[in-house]
Amino acid sequence: MIFVRGSDNDKKRQRMIDDQLVSRGVKDRRVLDAMRSVPRECFVRKENRNLAYYDGPLSIGHGQTISQPYIVAYMTELLDLKEHDRVLEIGTGCGYQTAVLAGIAREVYTIEIIRTLSEQAREKLRTLGCGNVRFRVGDGTEGWPEAAPFDAIIVTAAPGREPETLISQLAEGGRLVVPVGTFEQYLYRIVRTGEDTASEKLIAVRFVPMTGEIEKGNA
Repeated sequence: MIFVRGSDNDKKRQRMIDDQLVSRGVKDRRVLDAMRSVPRECFVRKENRNLAYYDGPLSIGHGQTISQPYIVAYMTELLDLKEHDRVLEIGTGCGYQTAVLAGIAREVYTIEIIRTLSEQAREKLRTLGCGNVRFRVGDGTEGWPEAAPFDAIIVTAAPGREPETLISQLAEGGRLVVPVGTFEQYLYRIVRTGEDTASEKLIAVRFVPMTGEIEKGNA
């Protein structure tokens, strides 16, 4: 777990927890603790640091964004993470979502197609002492088969349909949270039980599309 104390951003972070997360129904104490501990201001552009706890996405360059805090918390809560879990993240982006996952789970494997973003995220997490993350630059649509199965998979780009390759990399009881759709996108939670899966359609969202073998993830 990453702990940050003693700065003015502590108060802003707590307001984010109270006003943006708890008030909208996020209840998982592990998620709230991780969101409270990770310094979001370290993951935004310097010119946007005064907006780090803004209730919305912010540009991180390369046509990508750091997601709205609520969406990060909501998707993380849907994963129902335990401290022993191994997680695959598709779309490292700036590394903020990665850091939140790493504050809860045992291991995080994260893939980003844009090398510059992956390298920047790796350096930020190293600086923050986050040592349970493995990075890869490449096409996230293929997942990380040699490290599978995973207890949870989170996708931060939207395929046109449920990603069967990623579903196949879920462990028994594994959870996949993914935005699906083109013009209209909805968040889905998919749970694997044996050879079967149960799919639940949740809220409308807007993520960068995952097209063919090209995937550019939000954070």
